[in-house]
This record gives sequence, C-alpha cells and structure tokens, in this order.
Amino acid sequence: MQIVPILSALRRHKAGTILIAVQIALTLAIVCNALFIVNDRVERVHRATGMNESNVVAVQNRYVGSPSSFLPLARTDVQALRSMPGVQDAYVTNAFPLRQGGWSTGIMKEPDQRKNTLQSALYFGDEHMLETLGVKLIAGRNFSAGEVTSFEESQTPAPPQVIVTKAIADKLFPGGDALGKVVYYSRGKPSTIIGIVGKLTVPWIDSEFIDNVTLMPLTQNNGSQIFLLRTKPGQQDAVFKSVAATLYNVNRMRVLPEKYGVRTFEMVRARAYQADRGMAILMSVVCGVLLAITAAGIVGLSSFWVGQRRKQIGVRRALGARRSDILGYFMTENFLIALAGVIVGVALAVGMSQWMFTHFEMKRLSFTYLMIGVVTLLALGQAAVLSPALRASRVSPVEATRSV
Repeated sequence: MQIVPILSALRRHKAGTILIAVQIALTLAIVCNALFIVNDRVERVHRATGMNESNVVAVQNRYVGSPSSFLPLARTDVQALRSMPGVQDAYVTNAFPLRQGGWSTGIMKEPDQRKNTLQSALYFGDEHMLETLGVKLIAGRNFSAGEVTSFEESQTPAPPQVIVTKAIADKLFPGGDALGKVVYYSRGKPSTIIGIVGKLTVPWIDSEFIDNVTLMPLTQNNGSQIFLLRTKPGQQDAVFKSVAATLYNVNRMRVLPEKYGVRTFEMVRARAYQADRGMAILMSVVCGVLLAITAAGIVGLSSFWVGQRRKQIGVRRALGARRSDILGYFMTENFLIALAGVIVGVALAVGMSQWMFTHFEMKRLSFTYLMIGVVTLLALGQAAVLSPALRASRVSPVEATRSV
C-alpha cells in the first residue's frame, strides 16, 4: 500500500482530517492525565493504615455535666465495653487512623532546640492500645498500667514514656538505635522511647508526615472521648448494634452523634476516602465518554468518506484491486490520521501534566500512561474504522460503475 496517494487524498479532505486528528489529540491528553489521577486516587483509597482494620468499632462520645466527672466516667465506660460479649479489647483515645481529626506536635532531639526536628501525630491511650489497634512492637515494650496518666487540654502532652513508629525512629536516629533515647515534645520535658511499632498512619489522609505517629500513655480529661473496640471474629455486627445501649446503661449523661456516633472501621475508611472515590468514578466516566465520542467521530467520518468514494472504489476494483487492498487503504489512511493525532496528544498530555504539577502539586504523568494512551487510541481508531472499511471493500465494480 503506497502512502503518497493516501496523503494526497487526505490533503483534499483537510477539514475532516484535522478535526479527527485534533479530537484524538485532545482525547489522549485528557484520558492519560485522567487515568493517572484515577490510579493515584485508587492507591490512596487502598493505602494501608498499619493497624488491623478488621473487627474494629469506633464510638464518638461526648459527656454532659461537670468536667470533674469526665475522667471517672471514661474509665467506667471502658471497663463496661471490655466486659461486653464479643469484645476482645477496648480503650479510650483522642484519635486513630483515618479519623480526619486529632493532635500533632513537633519533636525535638535537644531540650533547648529552637526548631522541631520533625512533626508527629499523637495518639493517646493505655496498655490496651496496641492490642486494640492490632499493631505489633518491633522493638521495646508496651506501656504499663502505672504509666497511664490524665491529660488536660491546657497542658502540652509530654509523658515520660512514648512509643513511636519506625518512620519516626529512623528519621530521628538513622543508626537504628532509637530505643531508649530521649526526645522532647515540650521544651524541658524529656520523653524516653520505650517501644517502636512497624507502621501506623496519622488521622489525616493528606498529611505530609503520613507515617509519623507517637503513642502516649495519656487519657484526655475533657468531655469528648473516642472509644475504640476490637471485637472477636464474627462479632462485629452484634457489638456495633449493642454498644450504644451498653454505654447508655452505664450513664445516660452523654451524646452519641446519630450519624457518626458508632461506626465500624469500614465505615470510617469509606467516609475518609469518599471524595477520592467520587473523583475516581467521575474521571473514569469522563474517559469512557471521550473514548466513545472519538470512536463515533472516526466511524462517522469514515462512513462519509466511503459514501463519497464509491466511484473511486468501483474504478479500483474494476482495475483489479482486491477487497483486501480496499480494506488496507482505509485502515492505513485512518492510522496515519490517528498517528498524527497521538503525536500532538503526547505533547498536550505532557504540557497538561506539567501545568497540574506546577499549580496543584500533583505528580508528573508517568511515561507508562502515555504509552498506554497511545496504544489505546491507535487501537481504538483502527477498531472504529474497521466496519466502514469492510463495507467499502464489499462494493462490487458493477454496482459502483452503475452509480456513475
């Protein structure tokens, strides 16, 4: 199949050729970046928290009454929750992974250090915290009951003992000797690292210090408490349905928000990543619509060209052209248009990615997505033109000459 006659024919149909090429270019640029965003959102949605997420129930509780009674109530509530049928362990805390709210503070290696070495989220709890979260120590020990103290909001949280994630340990002490070292969460108040856990993420999904978490043996003495429960296998639904009644039986002077008072961790994760899932679905639909419109445009233009060229097709068939020659002509013609479109589309895709990187701090488009987009658009173009090309190849010489 000679390319020169095809190019000559395309020059006589500049408007349609340019239209399809531009459509392919824009589709490639948008689809590549959209699918890259979809993949990034899907990875975020499935990002591990470091805890054992199965069989976990979270309760958002707010007491009503005198502040002096809050701490005794919290202790009584935790004991009642641990005694529930189907509950393996429980504790009271200020935050947990994916909650989208909590405490953070800086960590210093020296007591008089002016600038923090790094930032860390703070999770308060007791000796039941690791078991309830399903987090394992990779070094050191757990808190003891005697190390747990109460914490007032007006204070700076800086207990004598802390447990940190491996990410913090490696950043503070790259030599791997963080265990037993002293750090400072408040100037002049040393905290000794007594344990290291492998991985645990902060409560916020968009944090720049996603793996920097410090566990502290503290109980927050205010009216807002979070109870985290680990149920026995197969008992999560039963505990989820009965936990509110258990707490109200202990003391009715409390408020459990109707919508988010009691949640399984699956519900916590779904709410945290609701926007990401919506974005992924929206971008996927946009990609599908753009590809469908592009395919429809190629089919429509190719069918139009076949109708216009019936006389030329008949003449070529009369001169000995085979059906495969006619089919190959239209397939090659469309391939050249699509090839021009994807070349322009690659440049547009890279430019769009750079613009989003500059203005929205998004990742740069991966070369893999460009190649996938190029192959997809070329294959889509060939598939779309196949039906009109087959129809053209079935035109008989006699039928074509009669229409002259």
